Amino acid sequence: MTPTVKAALWMTGAIFSFSAMAIAARAINGVHDSFEIMAARSVIGIFIVLVAGFVTGQLGRITAQRLSGHAVRNIVHFTAQNLWFWALTMIPLAQVFALEFTSPIWVILLSPLFLGERLSGPRMIAAGLGFVGILIVARPDVTHLNPGVLAAAGSALGFAATTILTKRLTRGEAVITIMFWLTVFQAVFGILAAGYDGQVTWPTAQTLPWLMLIGFCGVLAHFSLTSALSLAPASFVMPLDFVRLPLIAVIGAMAYAEPLDPFVLGGGLVIFAGIWISVRAELRKG
Repeated sequence: MTPTVKAALWMTGAIFSFSAMAIAARAINGVHDSFEIMAARSVIGIFIVLVAGFVTGQLGRITAQRLSGHAVRNIVHFTAQNLWFWALTMIPLAQVFALEFTSPIWVILLSPLFLGERLSGPRMIAAGLGFVGILIVARPDVTHLNPGVLAAAGSALGFAATTILTKRLTRGEAVITIMFWLTVFQAVFGILAAGYDGQVTWPTAQTLPWLMLIGFCGVLAHFSLTSALSLAPASFVMPLDFVRLPLIAVIGAMAYAEPLDPFVLGGGLVIFAGIWISVRAELRKG
């Protein structure tokens, strides 16, 4: 199995984990704010990472040699993640994901500058078709921007920067190290932000299972994404994430009665076409 195929399989885990996390966040909307969700997710994540590291014998690989790099990455990610959670409570799921999915396009365009990756024709085609598919699905109305739309757009820029910073860290850092500092920094940021106003809502019997699901899926999603980035170029890995857009649109329609129209199917087909062109080119090259 080639590294490209392995990266694609890891991204499958990331896609389903991110989608499950969005559903869980919707389920506890109105009970916990985004800072409390982030804090709980990261505290649970620390436990999962330490247990996984102990079982696999990789705890000894955790170092603090590039702590400043981890700090910058997590500051950017924490900001983007909270904007994303906030946007989930403001606008439909499909619209949140559509705006978020401009992030892979930014990664593709910026990776030659910050990562030295070659911008190939198939990758450009995947980015272009992905963007067209997003427009077909979301059909954004730029004349009526609301805070939810702006938050989702801001999170996309933050996630693109996080991806580039993560890819740089994979050049020399073990995945367990990246995951450990991710959960530690996010837990500290989340706890400080959640307690800033002096009002903290502790988990209840109803919200704890959802928070645990968010914590588990958060670790699995970032572990899968980081593993994929360690195996293949960011400009190849990130367009695969476009699959989440038609998937979450269907979930939104089934679970929340959000409108599902033919544009979702049409946009999804365009997105899949771009991904297939990119994947096929990488497999042929491999």
